[in-house]
Amino acid sequence: MTGLALDEWNADPACIGPLAEVLHAAVHAGASVGFVLPFPPEEARGFWRDRVRPAVDNGSRRVLIARLDGRVVGTVQLILDMFPNQRHRAEVAKLLVHPDARRQGIARALMAAVEELARAEGRTLLTLDTRTGDCAEPLYISMGYLAAGIIPGYARSPASAALDSTTIMYKTLAIMADSR
Repeated sequence: MTGLALDEWNADPACIGPLAEVLHAAVHAGASVGFVLPFPPEEARGFWRDRVRPAVDNGSRRVLIARLDGRVVGTVQLILDMFPNQRHRAEVAKLLVHPDARRQGIARALMAAVEELARAEGRTLLTLDTRTGDCAEPLYISMGYLAAGIIPGYARSPASAALDSTTIMYKTLAIMADSR
């Protein structure tokens, strides 16, 4: 796609506002990513400033940003902070694309890039969860993710008190030579 650039967030505070805008817009468009309505912009900024930025600073999380013609339109996170017996895996979290920029291949590009980042970190297994039946589920399946199972009543819907199911998914990135 012309004009699309992906890069890694280095925890620069100047990106907190644009990242918060993407999160805020996604939640208001129905994304089930941990937040419920009402969801004020300050809460979105606080998430990036107080939760994500410290994890990026200490190396336990990596964040990729998608820019379309210079504007931040998407992001995805790779959580690396695992127990010693799980350091072969990472978790993909918070795949977000601004509603105005959807259906342009941005989510697919972010997922491909986060997989490369995981490989570079020596991770051979990726896990993620997604609201069952959500628009992201077919994307993950098309990229080789398999459903491990569905947990009913996993998380509150962003716009109501209903409890949504989540599908736990995984993808093997490489076969480990020694699995002892």
